[in-house]
Amino acid sequence: MSTLLTGPEPAPLGAIRRWLLWSLILGSTGTAAELLLIGHDESTAQFVPLVLLAVAILIGVVVALNPSAPGLKLFRATMVLFLASGLLGIGLHYQGNEEFELERQPSASGLALTWKTLRGATPVLAPGSMSLLGAIGLAFTYRHPLLRVTTPSFPPS
Repeated sequence: MSTLLTGPEPAPLGAIRRWLLWSLILGSTGTAAELLLIGHDESTAQFVPLVLLAVAILIGVVVALNPSAPGLKLFRATMVLFLASGLLGIGLHYQGNEEFELERQPSASGLALTWKTLRGATPVLAPGSMSLLGAIGLAFTYRHPLLRVTTPSFPPS
């Protein structure tokens, strides 16, 4: 069964898509720069967001200059990884802060421990920016005309 890609979309929607894509590219560039400046490359877990950001920037620029269905599908898959990495990063930051607080005060527990953990040296919610960038990227691909497939209709025989 063959498929056809549909044509272009209305100009305002295309403009919104371009804004979303360039917001994602610039946001990813800024986030990567920030992570490099703070030395967020000391372990494999810390290196993962840097790799994802670099991949997103590269694929984003390719999609901006030469959009294609395979490129958009790869871009979309990368954005799903952004969502997951943001959630995982929040968990890792929380866990690291909690371990540090328990080393300092082994008897800490409950809300007091949670509050100190949330306000710890590692910003717990900062990895959420990866999820936000992923959501922006997924919004860019939502119902993208190059991803819409239709089945050709054949006249009845």
